[in-house]
Order: sequence, then C-alpha cells, then structure tokens
Amino acid sequence: MATPSHPELSTTEEQAEAGVLVPVARSSRFRKHPLLWFVVRRCLAGLALAVLVSLLAFAATNILPGDVASAALGRTATPEAKADLRAELGLDRPLYEQYWDWISGVAQGDLGTSLAARRPVSEVLGDRFRNTAILALVSIVVIVPLAFVLGVLAAIKAQRWPDLTISGTTLAIIAIPEFVIGTVLVLIFAVNRGWFPSVSLVAPGESPLATPEVLVLPVATLLLAGLAYMLRMVRASMVEVMGSDYVEMARLNGVPEGRVVTRFALRNALAPTVQAIALTLQWLVGGVVIIEVLFAYPGIGEALVQSVTARDGPLIQSVALIIALFYILVNVVADVIIVLLIPKLRTAQ
Repeated sequence: MATPSHPELSTTEEQAEAGVLVPVARSSRFRKHPLLWFVVRRCLAGLALAVLVSLLAFAATNILPGDVASAALGRTATPEAKADLRAELGLDRPLYEQYWDWISGVAQGDLGTSLAARRPVSEVLGDRFRNTAILALVSIVVIVPLAFVLGVLAAIKAQRWPDLTISGTTLAIIAIPEFVIGTVLVLIFAVNRGWFPSVSLVAPGESPLATPEVLVLPVATLLLAGLAYMLRMVRASMVEVMGSDYVEMARLNGVPEGRVVTRFALRNALAPTVQAIALTLQWLVGGVVIIEVLFAYPGIGEALVQSVTARDGPLIQSVALIIALFYILVNVVADVIIVLLIPKLRTAQ
C-alpha cells in the first residue's frame, strides 16, 4: 500500500510497509542557527540573574543599620526634621514601591538620585566610571600580553629553570593579598624613592591619562596580583597541548618548533585562556574597590565605599547592578568566543 506524501510527515522502512505515518516536528529557526540560540539562552539567563542581583542589592541596602536622614542631618537633628527629610526623599513609602520606581527607572536609563549628594546617580558616577574603566583597561592591556609571553615560555621550558623561576614566583605572589602588594609598592616607590605619588588623586572632570604617573602604582598592584593566575592558566593549557598526539605528529613530520607552538599548540590552548581572561576581568572590577580605596583613586569602588558610609541606597544599588551587569556581559562574551574557537561546540548547541 502506497504511503501518501505529506510535507510534515515521514516514515521508517518498517512503518512504511505497515502504512504508518510518523509526524516529525518542524525545524525551528533557532535549531537552524544553534549559535544564535545559545546566545539568546545566555542573554535570557543573564537578564534573570541581573533582576535577582537588583533584588538582593535593594534588600541589602534596606537592612543596613541607620538611614540617610540621620547620616545627612547628624545626631543632633530632631525626629521631625528626620521624618521630613525621609518624606522628601520618598523613604517613607513601602519598599515594593521604592524598588519598582528604581528598577523601572534603570530600565529607562535613569539610575535615580543620590540621597547624599542630591544629584542624579549618573552624574555622580560619570567621571568615576570613566576613571575605573581607564584603570581596568590599562591593567588588562598590560596583563594579557605579559601573561601569554611568560606562560608560553614557562610551558616551552617546562621543568627547567625558566619554568621553575616563573612558576615559583607567581605561586608566591598569589598568596599575597593585593592590599599588601600595594602597601609594599607605596613604601618602596613612593615613600623611599619618591618616584611616584603615594595617592592617585585626579581632579574632577580631568582624565587620569592627563597625569599618567598616578596610574603607575595602582596598575602595578593589579598587575602583580592578577598576572599570576592568568599566567599559570596559560602555562597549564600549553603544557597539556604540547604533550598531545597531534603536536608530536607535527614534530615527527619535521614542522619547525616555532610553528608547532604558534600554529598547533597556542591556538588549541586559547579556550581555557579565554576563560582565564574573563575571570581576570571580573576580578579586576572587584579588585579595584580595594585598590581605589588604598590609593584614594576616584573610581566607582571608592564611590561604593563612601555611599555605604552615607547610607546612600540608590548609589549603592546602581554600583552593584553595574558591576553585576559587567560580570554577566563578560561571561556571555567569553562563552561565545569559546564556542567559536571550538567547532564541535557549535554543532553541539
């Protein structure tokens, strides 16, 4: 018996003999583009995580002891004056209304008004965000090439004195907190030698690049603290790849060692390295909070500490959300790059 043809139906050989039709689902647009579907899923997960972070940040600021009215007016202020200020700032409304006003404003690009400065949060964070971005960018531009060069050198010279020297030094540096590293650098290069300023003060509205000497010690601190982890990741990936079968085959076929490293080993070691770069970028955002306070550098880290002292809820929430969004963005970009570097992951999505 002939099986009638239908564009959405197919059969197996045994079912065709019995005349049984088996429905087959239409292929979706996302299944035709697995990388697009992967990006969409990661972005949706990141959006859900950002909403969760906003809830946690809002809840955390509301359980801090004290309030902005007491911090702004001082201990001698009367209860009536504090109540008037809370009403003026909208702090007497239910918490769900305060959260909705804040998060709906953020969705429209309005971060709210700083309770302590009585100015829009975007104005308070404008120059500070630029300063932090410059500090992080300069640090990562120095860290990444140096980590690649030293990591590859340590892998090529594995178990020999260059590898032992690099690995031993980085292992020792990893054990030292960044504020200790920064303090030692200040004592050596600022107090004893006087080569660089001990504090990284930047005038309002002025770029740190106008006075690059203020960046030297903060960048050096972040470099020493962040280089060790990335370098060891590059070395571990390269050592693993250099011992693989296809690298040995390339050597047996007479491929020069330099070409073996650059064409075969380094390319296949990039995926774990991308993850290390992403983790270092995320660490930089968290590390700058300590570094900015240590060097009095006017960035978002110092603003976060000051806002906690002043009980400035909108500023705390905005900084926390900005940092969380940066973490999410770095994770999504790193995942996409890894999928592009490894072809089998593209077909597995």
